Amino acid sequence: MINSFTELARQVVEKAQDLGAEQSEAYLIKSKDLTIDIRDNTVETLKLAEDRGLGVRVFRNSRVGFAYTSDLTTSAVDEIIKQALANSDKTSPDEFNVMPKPGGQYADLNLFDPEIQKASIEEKIDIARTIEKTARGFDRRVTITERSSYFDAEYEVILANSLGITAGYKGAYCGCYADLVAEEDGDSQTGFALKITLNYKDLNAEEVGREAAEKAVQKLGATTVGTQKAVIVFDPYIATNFLGVIAPALSAEAVQKGKSLFANKVGQRVASDKVTIVDYGAMPGGIASSPFDGEGVPTSQTVLVRNGELKGYLHNTYTAAKDRVMSTGNGIRGSFKSTPEVGTTNFYIEPGPTHPDDLVKDIRSGLYVTDVMGMHTANPISGDFSVGAAGLWIENGKFTRPVRGVAIAGNILELLNEVEGVGSDLTFFGGKGAPTIRISKMTVSGS
Repeated sequence: MINSFTELARQVVEKAQDLGAEQSEAYLIKSKDLTIDIRDNTVETLKLAEDRGLGVRVFRNSRVGFAYTSDLTTSAVDEIIKQALANSDKTSPDEFNVMPKPGGQYADLNLFDPEIQKASIEEKIDIARTIEKTARGFDRRVTITERSSYFDAEYEVILANSLGITAGYKGAYCGCYADLVAEEDGDSQTGFALKITLNYKDLNAEEVGREAAEKAVQKLGATTVGTQKAVIVFDPYIATNFLGVIAPALSAEAVQKGKSLFANKVGQRVASDKVTIVDYGAMPGGIASSPFDGEGVPTSQTVLVRNGELKGYLHNTYTAAKDRVMSTGNGIRGSFKSTPEVGTTNFYIEPGPTHPDDLVKDIRSGLYVTDVMGMHTANPISGDFSVGAAGLWIENGKFTRPVRGVAIAGNILELLNEVEGVGSDLTFFGGKGAPTIRISKMTVSGS
């Protein structure tokens, strides 16, 4: 299919040029997604979805036109090219509407594990069943399995443009997760665990089931604490949640629109010297890795914050032209139905030298945060946040009791500057990841 897709992409570009485009681009995707949900040892969902389509961008008179179709017949493709050209007449001219030229080497990445394709549906169902069985067997108080799931996806991408780029790649990933409830004496608590990987053999159903069950059980009997300033430790999942709030603000698009808390701060300290934030689109083994971005620009490793100092922003071709810099290879497309926006790839806080246990053992009193509620309300422009939190109370370096019904509030920049310890346990949750992070002080609002 890649060969025929490549030929189709080239034909689309030629036709668009013949019909009056100054520059043109064809972006083709073929994908297949499998989802399996188990509940009470029964298959509740088994869904296989296939999709394929074409997105066409044309440039003329500094205007951009875009159109897409999932119908790849000759007549439908011809119609969508004409539609893209017609749409370009309705957009505003902008001198920075440009298309990337060929340049740089594409990383040689191993993104497709054939074992994902070879494994039978029955084997994949068994993974989901094992998650549930392990979680239920971990502790009798694990009573409800909201979902035990296996999922995978295979995809092919082809891109061609009139400046000479023709490229493609094939990839796949798989994963599993558990979402469950533990109950005791009228108290119920949830537990969640997730694993996503490029390699089928890296999945460990028992590990996912145990982790979710342990998280739920350890929260049983949780109580609140009094309002106080305390040392805060974020587990990797919570640190990754906060990183997700930071991500849009490091986009050059947000900066150019005046919607970033990092605007005009390049070269300035924006975090503790223990914090380094990286986006790495060609990272070996990364779920979001690819040899090129949604415009055909080679992906790269971009250090955004190094030892607390802001080094720059993420760019696609448009924002790079506007700032007169090179694209960082961050023109991201959600599908063939969208144009390349600035976005992250494998986006993470670099791990530090400290074992996560050592971040806790010298804390006199503090909160180890394992859950937050309301992270979507954090303001990526001002950086202000106020979220509900739950976790484990720390006294004299040990976890003493579960805590819930508290809130933590502050500002992202202040939080980054209060980081006093970074763990060695970088953990990815899809395309974002972080290690355990220790914050020197935050206000915990409780009873």
